[in-house]
Amino acid sequence: MSRTVCVIGAGPAGLMAAGTAARSGCRTVLLEKNAAPGRKLLLTGNGRCNVTNNCGLQTFMENVVRNRRFLYSALSAFPPQNVMDFFEGRGVPLKTEQGGRVFPVSDRAADIRDALRAFALESGAELRRGQAQEILAENGAVSGVGLKGGEAIRCDAAVLATGGLSYPKTGSTGDGYRMAAALSHTVIDTRPSLVPLLADEAWCAELSGLTLKDCAVKVTDTRAGKTVFKGSGELLFTRTGLSGPVIFSASAHMEDDAPGRYRVAIDLKPALDADALDRCILRGFAAAKNRDLKNSLNALLPKSLIPVIIRLSGINPDIKTNAVTRAERAALCGLLKALPVTVRGLCPIEEAVVTRGGVCVREVNPGTMESKLCRGLYFAGEILDADAYTGGFNLQIAFSTGYIAGAAAAKGA
Repeated sequence: MSRTVCVIGAGPAGLMAAGTAARSGCRTVLLEKNAAPGRKLLLTGNGRCNVTNNCGLQTFMENVVRNRRFLYSALSAFPPQNVMDFFEGRGVPLKTEQGGRVFPVSDRAADIRDALRAFALESGAELRRGQAQEILAENGAVSGVGLKGGEAIRCDAAVLATGGLSYPKTGSTGDGYRMAAALSHTVIDTRPSLVPLLADEAWCAELSGLTLKDCAVKVTDTRAGKTVFKGSGELLFTRTGLSGPVIFSASAHMEDDAPGRYRVAIDLKPALDADALDRCILRGFAAAKNRDLKNSLNALLPKSLIPVIIRLSGINPDIKTNAVTRAERAALCGLLKALPVTVRGLCPIEEAVVTRGGVCVREVNPGTMESKLCRGLYFAGEILDADAYTGGFNLQIAFSTGYIAGAAAAKGA
């Protein structure tokens, strides 16, 4: 008699797991509580879907923030190149953009979702609408999945691919954590990761909507007295603080959201050291020696940022450039190289790209994604305590863990 596998959650990890298990010849039930699969997938990459990152294994691992060693086997078995081949082989041409980010040529996340759905169904998986309530187990092994309403699906293996807590309106409401904990799994405290930051400084609101395409960011933990993150990239000022890819990556290194614990320093001119920047400022002043300071920085800064920088520097905005002192110029230069922002906290997990925390990976076999505590129980995707930076890395983790979980669940012991 062939095995029956129940995959819970039809997101990227669940669709990959279901298609892989069904392709192996076992009966596969893909359980999804939403009316259609891949609802959260449609939101990724601002609707474009950053499928993966076109990089080697070593570079990929450098972009994993937590539990990279645990992911080594999964990423080796189903690396980024395999994911790209998978989608292109199913009629979805891809393109690689800045930073190795891979998107469908169409810029439509729906094309990725549709390809995954077709893979699962054409492989033989049965897509069924329903909400899992519990994993049934007998003698330390999975025996079925209990549904809301009392019905049960009898199965030999279950794959929990229910996601985390980010974007709860898409169905990511933490169901999997509860089911895992009921079977004695440790669930590491869940928190937002890759999320905008709230700032104390009111002037951030003045700059709301301003995007800095290339700046460097350093984050200091004032409690520990050490730098916890350095990175560069795009930054966006918001009504309440800071956002953008480089800020998302920085947020992954913040242990809590205690007000004032973290301080961000924004280098607005990362290509210039302090001396070179001072010379650049002097050249600008020389070309505008009869102008007021407030009208002489247009070549150096975005228009909306000029009054903020001058105000923070303490220099009179109406002073002529040839009257600016060396000390005032040094203050200006210091702000351009390290514009300080005090973090009041993280935005709520509902606004996060991914969830930090989840099922403790020490209780999961890294080569199969099978539970070490309950035979026949597998995990895939965001439910695990493993996360990475933006750039396609988290979706790749979902695909890789889904692939090996589905293959192992179909094979069994």
